Amino acid sequence: MAMLLNHLLPQTEGSILIRALTLDSRKVRPGDLFLAVPGAVHDGRQHIADAIARGAVAVAYEADGSAQQLDIPGALLVPVKGLARQLSALAGRFYGEPCRSLRLIGVTGTNGKTSVSHLIAQGLDLLGERCGIIGTLGTGFHGELEQGIYTTPDAIGVQESLARMKQAGARAVAMEVSSHGLEQGRVAALDFDVAVFTNLSRDHLDYHGTMQAYGEAKARLFEALDLGCRVVNLDDAFGRELARRKHASRLITYSLEDASATLFCPNPLLNDDGIQAQLITPQGKASLRSSLLGRFNLSNILAALGALLSMDYPLDEVLAVLPQLQGPIGRMQRLGGGNVPLVVVDYAHTPDALEKVLTALRPHTQGRLRCLFGCGGDRDRGKRPLMAGTVERLADTVLVTDDNPRNEDPERIRGDIRAGFEQPDRVEFVAGRAKAIAGLIADSHPTDVVVLAGKGHENYQEIQGMRSPFSDIDEARKALSAWEVGHA
Repeated sequence: MAMLLNHLLPQTEGSILIRALTLDSRKVRPGDLFLAVPGAVHDGRQHIADAIARGAVAVAYEADGSAQQLDIPGALLVPVKGLARQLSALAGRFYGEPCRSLRLIGVTGTNGKTSVSHLIAQGLDLLGERCGIIGTLGTGFHGELEQGIYTTPDAIGVQESLARMKQAGARAVAMEVSSHGLEQGRVAALDFDVAVFTNLSRDHLDYHGTMQAYGEAKARLFEALDLGCRVVNLDDAFGRELARRKHASRLITYSLEDASATLFCPNPLLNDDGIQAQLITPQGKASLRSSLLGRFNLSNILAALGALLSMDYPLDEVLAVLPQLQGPIGRMQRLGGGNVPLVVVDYAHTPDALEKVLTALRPHTQGRLRCLFGCGGDRDRGKRPLMAGTVERLADTVLVTDDNPRNEDPERIRGDIRAGFEQPDRVEFVAGRAKAIAGLIADSHPTDVVVLAGKGHENYQEIQGMRSPFSDIDEARKALSAWEVGHA
């Protein structure tokens, strides 16, 4: 991929060939255009000299807030007012506007984004429409994802990923769209065909400040004039508000409680084999089956079903592929069971997500429902005691350990969590997540269900700015093997 600079930025002259775009001066290679914009932590304009030294042939920099026009002898520097807001459009132009030949499904909400986007992608694949994925677990196609860092990549990364998947044969892309991504304009130039809203509960208030601001950030996905269809959860208060807002696009609603919803699933049968439910639609009643566990997963299934129906697939064809859809890695992932304790690894890291997971697993628990969790550092401290209260109310035993402390003192994080327990003396606190997982599983019985919450798919633990290899899934497997040896 390459483009002349004056085709990308018409205000420039000459025929300089741009080979790539980058926002990170450390990743600049000869022939790149460095885009210098201020960020939450670093100001890219402070790294222009470094980018040029690494071979950038030109630099476009954010002119807003800059005291004077920058000048480095021999360097082509282009001031652009509002550059940060134009990144998505610039990247789209550079990569050939990939979204124009892809059907884009954007999924937003506090919880469920990953599950819903993966269900949509699997469903489209089975229906014959190759579908890419962008989200928390990575970018690519189902079963072959390249891991990323953020739920929604930066504006350049999004467009580059879309172009790459289009080149690989994608006809659609299901994309997790975070509130940060919407607020920061990472998807500003994308034309979404379908927007899906799962739910809104407390998270990221360290960034957004209030729940209203958090909700409005997510609502931006539903405001595009050319949006084709909105798929909205009526079991969520903010979802009901979104559904009431006027928009020219088609509206599909889903619910487990509200009979007015387009897709209504009352009184589902939930058991160890999964979900059986009667689906009530404007076209009539139908049977729905899935191997996924829990009431909240039925809600995720309905969200995916709504998206697939909005893309004009017949209801009977969509229902026929539902039993084949699997949950993503680290989302209600079951390990062990039978003659050893059942361990469930889940990404739940908000009060609402913990409540959904523990409530879903209670009917499957013959012995004790045991929960291990922690809270991430450098994030919303206010949710820590709320998570404690949720787990204390719903689990039989509670173990608090470290999540990703990042740059915070793990002991202080555990102290914030401790403040939310009514009976903290009945809670076990263990420093070191591997030790905590091993001890909890070793002390469990075959009738117990052990929930390892918070990290899910993650294959690292971040402590003092360093990411070290770590996986709840791997630690659980080791502990279960040790349990079997000890009980042979």
